[in-house]
Amino acid sequence: MDDAQAARAARAARLVQVALRCYPARWRRRHGDEAAELAALLIRDGAPPRSIAFSYLAGATRAWLTPRPVRRLSAAACALLAAMCLLGVSAGLLTSAWPARAASTSQPSQSQSQSQATKASPRPHCEPVPDVTGATSHPQVIIQAATHDRSC
Repeated sequence: MDDAQAARAARAARLVQVALRCYPARWRRRHGDEAAELAALLIRDGAPPRSIAFSYLAGATRAWLTPRPVRRLSAAACALLAAMCLLGVSAGLLTSAWPARAASTSQPSQSQSQSQATKASPRPHCEPVPDVTGATSHPQVIIQAATHDRSC
């Protein structure tokens, strides 16, 4: 290798090193040696040093502009959080299913509801219904009309 080629190789190495110094310190600690080695191999294979340096400068800009990841939760904390969410969702679904199941088990027929609506005596808004399924020991309640009276 003559002096001109050695000088060109030294300039190319300096150019790449300057571009690599533009990266954040955390990136250089993790990837700096590998990036310098890759650049040297690419230059040896004939890639233009300016192209490599420009690529590294663009990468350094992205590294600075990308928000730094927040401290990650440990696997145990993630599993606990997921379990709590699943329990909360399933409990919410179970509690919201009880009134729907109770209302769907014994609906009064249309003729019964019309005859009861024409009666002059006021009737309660909530009335217990005997358990027709036998699956639960809790009395089921059917809400007859949606009113703002909270007497039940």
